[in-house]
Amino acid sequence: MTGTETVVLREMRWWDIDPVLELERDLFPEDAWSRGMFWSELAHSRGPGATRCYVVAEEGDRIVGYAGLTTSGAEGDDGGAPAADIQTIAVTRDHWGTGLGSRLLTELLRAATAFECAEVMLECRVDNVRAQKLYERFGFEVIGVRRGYYQPGNVDALVMRLTGPSASVTPGHPVNGVQGTETHG
Repeated sequence: MTGTETVVLREMRWWDIDPVLELERDLFPEDAWSRGMFWSELAHSRGPGATRCYVVAEEGDRIVGYAGLTTSGAEGDDGGAPAADIQTIAVTRDHWGTGLGSRLLTELLRAATAFECAEVMLECRVDNVRAQKLYERFGFEVIGVRRGYYQPGNVDALVMRLTGPSASVTPGHPVNGVQGTETHG
């Protein structure tokens, strides 16, 4: 197992899509995202109107993880604070158990805080206990189930929510920060 001392988090850019796709297909073979999905997300991740935050974890010249979050924008549907939704978090198998998932999640929660989101939502496969434990450590709670959400395997998803994401970004969850971001205009 490797540590995360040599891993740098930085903003995901278009040239990262191909190596991210390789990792995506390895980790999520049944329901991997397409190139177009990543392009679409990155198209909304820069400048003053940004509603997305995508980061990669890089060790040397190798991408060993990535994560992404979307937000509803300036304010929520009810006129209140916007909500965020964690779209994806992935870490190479050789970095499982090193704390890299926590670093990526911390960075997404910092982005949600910067977007002034009151809550963060996500879906997690019911059979992904490792991810569930990560989210629970950060204060996410299960609020529902989406039957057959992950296709084609027809796997259910737990719907999880964290209210007040800024409270979960504490010294207990250190992160080095993300280099080169212009995420929030």
